[in-house]
Parts: sequence; C-alpha cells; structure tokens
Amino acid sequence: MPQPLSQSGADTAQRVAHVRDMARWIRQRALRMAFEAGQGHPGGDLSVTDILATLYFDAMRYDPANPRWAGRDRFILSKGHATGALYSTLAKAGFFPEDELTTYMQPLSRLNGHPNRVKIPGVETNTGPLGHGMPIAVGIAIAGQIDAGQNGRADYRVFVTTGDGELQEGSNWEAAMTAGHRKLSNLTLIVDRNRLQQGAPTEETVTLEPLADKWRAFGWDVEEIDGHDIAALLPLLDGSLARAKPLCIIANTVKGKGVSFMENKAAWHHGIPNAEQFAQAMQELEA
Repeated sequence: MPQPLSQSGADTAQRVAHVRDMARWIRQRALRMAFEAGQGHPGGDLSVTDILATLYFDAMRYDPANPRWAGRDRFILSKGHATGALYSTLAKAGFFPEDELTTYMQPLSRLNGHPNRVKIPGVETNTGPLGHGMPIAVGIAIAGQIDAGQNGRADYRVFVTTGDGELQEGSNWEAAMTAGHRKLSNLTLIVDRNRLQQGAPTEETVTLEPLADKWRAFGWDVEEIDGHDIAALLPLLDGSLARAKPLCIIANTVKGKGVSFMENKAAWHHGIPNAEQFAQAMQELEA
C-alpha cells in the first residue's frame, strides 16, 4: 500500500515544501470551482486547506485504488460545506480524475455541495448537517479500539475536522465525553478555528472560549497551533508521538486565507467573487 510521505525518509523541509505545493494547488482549484459554479463556501475552503493537505499528502495512510481498504486511516470532514477543498484534495490524491472537478455542483454531478460516501470514493461518511461528523468519528475510533483489543490488527487512525461554530452543537460534546472516557488514543480532532461562522464571529454567537480548557476537562490532550504552519501540523498528525488520550488540535486559521479581500470577512463564508475579484484572488494565491 502507498506510504505516507511522513514514512518515506524525506526530511522536514522536503515534507513542508511538498505539502505547501499541494495546498497552493488545492486553494486555487477550490476557488475556481466556486467561481465557475457560482456557489460554494470559499472562505472555509481556504481556511481548512493546509489541514487537508498535511493529512492527505504527508500523514495519512490510504490507497486511492482501494478506497475501502480495511487498513486505511479514516478522515471525516464534519464541516461538510467545505467541499471545494475536500474534492480538490481527493482528486489530487488520486481518488477520481482531476478533470471531474469542472462538474462541481452541476446537474447530475456527483460532486454535490455536501460529500456523499455512496457517490464519491474517499469520502468516509455523508456530512453537511453540522455536529454529525464528530460522533461518527468517535464510533469509528471505538470500533478500531475494539478490533485492536480482540485481534491486534486494527491500527488505523481516525481524523475529524470540525468548524469552530459547529462546536455550538451539543452532539459534539456528548461525543467528546465518550472519547475521553474511552481514552480513544487513535482519534484526532482538528478544529478549524477561524473564529467566523455564517454571518458573525463565533464569540458573538455563542462563546466558545476557554476552548482548550473545555477539551482538557473532557479528558483530551490539547495542542493549540497556527493552522497554516505546516511544520507545526506535521508532528501532530503523522503519528510519531505516542498518546494515551484522544487529541484535540485547535488550529487557529484565517477564513479566506491567502486572498487579501476575503481574509477574516464573514461575508466570504459563502460569498462568490466576481470576475475581477477572481482574477485578483488567483494572482494572490499563486504567490
């Protein structure tokens, strides 16, 4: 099976450079998809890109030729509206042809506004209604824990990315309590902490802080990092650090990352650039 780059012998500088190149391509492709479709969620696509690129092009073990391989690491994008970034990542990773990205949100396309596991190889579960992905990830991690205890074979890891506004859904905290209780060391949550949800800052809607303390209180290890710092993401995601608890990574990100007029603007949660804005954005993302 294909090896993650983290296990290839490449040094850190090589790994960072490779992931950064992939992230640049994903950002450009995701924004083009939203522009051409006239719909999407570009702000959240751009904030989560470095996380996706690090997972798929350095850390995770998977086989695009055999998407349901039992030994694969599992990833769930709970903030399922960020499909521009997810589909671009899956296509670049080889799960389906890159030219299919041009069908994004078109009639009869399988690349819908929210991912569908029945239609799209590499998608672990349907997401979209917020608060669903984290509980499903906990269930998958429990299954892996049980299998490993019974036969010693299940060594896959489970990753889930939520939005920060999504954490206002109570189902996440029920799942967090269960994961902490069961000490699911095979589970990693990455919170895309861009501090903006649809229409307003998270702290004006329902206060999340002190977020790190809340996760620790539920029995999790917690790391707070710059979510665009690939060198900081690598050791937290590549499995090289042994843990006895589930891990929550609070990845401080920027909504609309890489495009000056989009950054930290709630309007770009689902705003679509016009032709002039798109040209400027693509130029900036090339840098």
